[in-house]
Amino acid sequence: MDIVDLVAKIIIGLICLYVLAKLVFSIRMVPTQTAIIVERLGRYSRTLQPGFHILLPFIERSAFTLDLREETIAVEPQECFTLDNVKVEVDGIIYISIDDPVKASYGITDYRYAAIQLAQTTTRSVIGTIELDKTFEERELVSARVVEVLDEVADSWGIRVHRYEVKNIVPPNTVRDAMEKQMTAEREKRAMLATAEGKRQSSINDSEGVMTEVINHSEGEKQKRINEAEGKAKEIEALAKATADSISKVAVALTQEHGEDAINMRLAQQYIKSMGNLAHDTKDVMVPLDLGDFPQIMAKLGLKTKKLT
Repeated sequence: MDIVDLVAKIIIGLICLYVLAKLVFSIRMVPTQTAIIVERLGRYSRTLQPGFHILLPFIERSAFTLDLREETIAVEPQECFTLDNVKVEVDGIIYISIDDPVKASYGITDYRYAAIQLAQTTTRSVIGTIELDKTFEERELVSARVVEVLDEVADSWGIRVHRYEVKNIVPPNTVRDAMEKQMTAEREKRAMLATAEGKRQSSINDSEGVMTEVINHSEGEKQKRINEAEGKAKEIEALAKATADSISKVAVALTQEHGEDAINMRLAQQYIKSMGNLAHDTKDVMVPLDLGDFPQIMAKLGLKTKKLT
């Protein structure tokens, strides 16, 4: 009896521990951006939101725990054939998040695997319509097409596809070598064209500089001649004005008393000075033959003299 009692107590203790464990595990603390799908007797019951929850032991259980944050799913490299039958390896990354936890749990067995397979098949289809030279330029076309196809099934799968990015497009080594040679030739061609264009532009700049210099020089000469002509004109004008003023003053002086005598004396002085200047550079003395008859000399010059008494 002692052994039977001991076994019974052990069994009762184990049952109590099991019940206690069930009670403890029925308590759920749901963190933020997490959803827990609860099933009651094998059927969907409710979705637990972030917070504190208690499940009914032995009746309810948490079937799925889903992370609602955006996640990245790597699409493994796959072989694709371009429109011109060149084999390339393409991989990418899908950015998705769960929009409906219930559909993500019951609408499909594994939405991640399904999204990867659909992205791969769509990528192969799009790459097959593009030539190799344009595959690197049409990354956005491939990404947009994959997102479009995934959006068609996103509602039934309870997910939201944010974007898809093509990570790498790797052609065969032979094609890569040919592309590198082509790019090298293109770069050399562009360098030669740039050099030729630089020389042409330099020649144009030099010729424009020479032309500008010639124009500036001619403009300077033109302005110089204009300034000289204007200076000479002003000089002649000033001289004419001075001469006119002098003549006017002489005319006024002649009308005054003894004005004519003063003019005659001034002209005589100038005549004698002129005679002196003729012999300035020689040792000879030049004297007019008719110096004795000064009045006659003045008369020959058109001047009148009066005898002073």
